[in-house]
Amino acid sequence: MATLRLILGDQLNYNHSWFTQKDDAVYVMMEIIPETTYVTHHLQKLLSYLKAMRNFGEYLRTKGYQVIYLKLNDPQNRQSFGDNLLKIIQEYPVTLFEYMEPDEYRLDEVLNSIAEKLPVETRIVGSEHFLTTRFEIREFFEGKKQYLMESFYRYMRKKHRILVSGDQPEGGLWNFDAENRKPWDGKAILPVPMLFENDCTDVYHTLLEKKIPFIGSANPENVCYPLNREQSLQLLQYFITCQLEYFGTYQDAMTVKDKYLFHSRLSFSLNTKMLHPKEVIDAVLDHHYAHPEKIPLSQVEGFIRQILGWREYVRGIYWDQMPGYSQMNHFNHQRPLPRYFWTGDSRMNCIRHCVNQTLETAYAHHIQRLMITGNFMLLAGVDPGEADRWYLGVYIDAIEWVEMPNTRGMSQYADGGIMASKPYVSSANYIHKMSDYCKGCHYSKDLKYGDKACPFNSLYWNFIDRNREPLKTNQRMGMILNLWTKMPAEEKSKILNQAEIYLEEIETL
Repeated sequence: MATLRLILGDQLNYNHSWFTQKDDAVYVMMEIIPETTYVTHHLQKLLSYLKAMRNFGEYLRTKGYQVIYLKLNDPQNRQSFGDNLLKIIQEYPVTLFEYMEPDEYRLDEVLNSIAEKLPVETRIVGSEHFLTTRFEIREFFEGKKQYLMESFYRYMRKKHRILVSGDQPEGGLWNFDAENRKPWDGKAILPVPMLFENDCTDVYHTLLEKKIPFIGSANPENVCYPLNREQSLQLLQYFITCQLEYFGTYQDAMTVKDKYLFHSRLSFSLNTKMLHPKEVIDAVLDHHYAHPEKIPLSQVEGFIRQILGWREYVRGIYWDQMPGYSQMNHFNHQRPLPRYFWTGDSRMNCIRHCVNQTLETAYAHHIQRLMITGNFMLLAGVDPGEADRWYLGVYIDAIEWVEMPNTRGMSQYADGGIMASKPYVSSANYIHKMSDYCKGCHYSKDLKYGDKACPFNSLYWNFIDRNREPLKTNQRMGMILNLWTKMPAEEKSKILNQAEIYLEEIETL
């Protein structure tokens, strides 16, 4: 044994070059308590990550690789990356320690510190996953205050020769977003989701034994997420054949009748690296070109924009802005997160539905996160740090590099506009337009004040009023600010009084 290689829990890359040929390297994987408790995680997230890790370790063993796997309850586990590595190096003839470049800033710092103290040479290798380097976005936007995703997305399309002919986009448009904002009207038949049946009882008993805290619920005998590469490929194929046809059209739609609609749910497989983004894009493109009449360009472009554009974009922002990004709070919001984000017990139907779905499945699609839970947090003035911790804990696909820019940047506008060109806030009107959540709600979407007025309405205008100064230079907010300015004084007073009542009674909404 000469080389010891560390594999982290989100580095389950079955096709990494480490595994192209057999050698005498030993691979170490470890489940340690600090990685399960730095925030309170959803039970399904804990079960899925740890079981996927165990599956990967076993896969390597079946392929003939030497693997040291430390489970949470292993008596030899010192519950620290550094202490475990040092013990292995002291016990075995290690001369070289290698690890893949981690995706989280905190782990980058931890592993750099460990490497400096180990008594052997250390080498860092790439994860061979992303389509950009860590700081490529910094170079692309050098000298710019705002990082426009659209320009970065066009650059990525040209660089990787995806949906382009020469320097022009296929179909004549770079972006078909205008065609992809429709509510689900019941005409397109919703597909039965592909759910797996993974027995994670071994992991569950380990979590209980080590008293690891968690939120949400799960059936440990039947965890539905893909927990190995084979299942991940099955889910990709299912999305392509059964969901892609309507993905773009209804990607922003929400309904109480279905959790998943036409969304792929591939983010967990991507973020753990069981799937590579380019193979996902290529598979979608191959199906589109083979069936252009059934799978129109607008559906394909909307999906590829999320993988090739948005996913790479948020990773670039994260590395460009860390560590200061984690402290940004543009509006100086300090309010604690209301209790119903942990219980789902709210009279607001949209919040109740999205939070309960999250607690049940560890899943919500991007508009539920942005325009329901995130929108409410921003309107209510919730501390973006509390928003970060909630999103990081409750969602199956949440890893800090992807969660933080989406939350602190896009959802909460805490970075002051580095990412988003305006705060993504709305009244009940948008929620009613894109969902059926307002039907049967305790509150009325049409009322701005009064006992049954929808909280989103008065809180929306309250947000506009209290942030007039920081928003007045934002061109995209000009029309809304003008509407508020011209509103009769008596009407504004009633709205603001209602907002004040709701903020004082926020735990009862």
